[in-house]
Amino acid sequence: MAYSDNSFYQENPRARWFVLISICIALFLVPMSLSSVNMALPAIADALHADAVLLSWIPTATLWGSIVLLLPAGRVADSVGRKPIYLIGVLGFLLASLVVFAVNSVEFLLLVRVLQGLFSSLVFATAMAIIAAVFSGTNRGTALGLTATSVYLGLTCGPLFGGWLTEHLGWRSVFWGPVILALFALLLAFIYIRNDSNAEKQSDPLDWFGSLLFVALATLLLFGLSGLPNLANGLMLIAGIALVFVFVRQQNRCEFPLVRFSVLAANRVMNRSLLASLLMYAAHYPVLFLLSLYLQYLQGLSPSETGQMILLQALIMACLAPVAGRLSDRFEPRLIATIGCLFFGAGFAVLVFLQADSSLNHVIVALVLLGLGFGLFSTPNNNAALGSVAKERLSIASALLNLSRTAGNLFSMAIIMLLMSVLLGSEQIRPERYTDLLVVVKLGFASACGYSFLAAWFSYSRGKVSRETA
Repeated sequence: MAYSDNSFYQENPRARWFVLISICIALFLVPMSLSSVNMALPAIADALHADAVLLSWIPTATLWGSIVLLLPAGRVADSVGRKPIYLIGVLGFLLASLVVFAVNSVEFLLLVRVLQGLFSSLVFATAMAIIAAVFSGTNRGTALGLTATSVYLGLTCGPLFGGWLTEHLGWRSVFWGPVILALFALLLAFIYIRNDSNAEKQSDPLDWFGSLLFVALATLLLFGLSGLPNLANGLMLIAGIALVFVFVRQQNRCEFPLVRFSVLAANRVMNRSLLASLLMYAAHYPVLFLLSLYLQYLQGLSPSETGQMILLQALIMACLAPVAGRLSDRFEPRLIATIGCLFFGAGFAVLVFLQADSSLNHVIVALVLLGLGFGLFSTPNNNAALGSVAKERLSIASALLNLSRTAGNLFSMAIIMLLMSVLLGSEQIRPERYTDLLVVVKLGFASACGYSFLAAWFSYSRGKVSRETA
């Protein structure tokens, strides 16, 4: 049954809310699992003898796995249906998390993180598209706001539960803890999501060559940037940049491309929303990583105390996201999102002045500003972007939004890895290196401040949203 006629959900109105519950659970669990690992990093470093560079790869490996399948998954979902892709993603993420019981080295753990990233990309490539289609007639902004709230609640509970689980059940528990809830989300999705494939329409073939090009360029850019100033990594970075141009050229010539760049370029609302999203997530992703290291190493907080501190930002985001979503159904989304970008940049401006002995109130003020900023930005930005495309392109639009998110995350973590490599090197973080760690933290926050204010410009310049398909 196609989503376009929505007859199933019109006849069974409660079903759409069960769909929303399934999506919200999945979008809660994935970021919770991913963010909770940041609280366990010092414990993982001690248990698996990971140096500073390998430690920074633990959050980054998941990003690589997430980014390489986003576009192919979005294109396949538009062809064969979103339900099977979503189900594979949830089940695969669940099984990958259980592999942690066999982990005995940091390299093995990085493989688990890659698998989590690969399967999470299937979830994120389809989740918002499913919600946008199921709620196409009404309450789309509210439903998207609730999905954003789920992500932020996951981010909220990730540090809190990650710190508690690490202290009381060991670092492996941050991986296997969410399994039961994931099974419940899987069951709801299997029963209530209607697949939207259309047997009467011939599916567009997947652009395999373009997919492989995208995997190659993402890999070369990540490894190249993170390993500078080594010559080999510099050459990889140059090759990755060259492949970006090759990829764009190939997509413009392909009959069934992953991304129709000409259409994207003509849709100002969509392309500016993507750029704003990329920059805001580039600013946001290193926050948990940097604050976890700062609060545990330099301030001497325990993992659970660190989680409780970081809880404040995500809690504000979770409370504000549905309100911002509802406002974006009634008012111009770009204004709400732009104000969010400005608050977010102000929060990082406060964090830049952190010192090793700064009061925790300094951190709290910054976290409040960050929570307000991202809570105001995310849902209006997504609502504007998804409202600017045709229904049959919602999966690829959702994939592009998540690609911008993951690309921003990947870019900023590559910069952080570069800073870690140059300033800390292949050593475990010891007290004698805390001064260098503080420099990494401050430079990371300064970069994030710049990303946020640039995102504000792209957000405002997208223009007014007209609900026309493109």
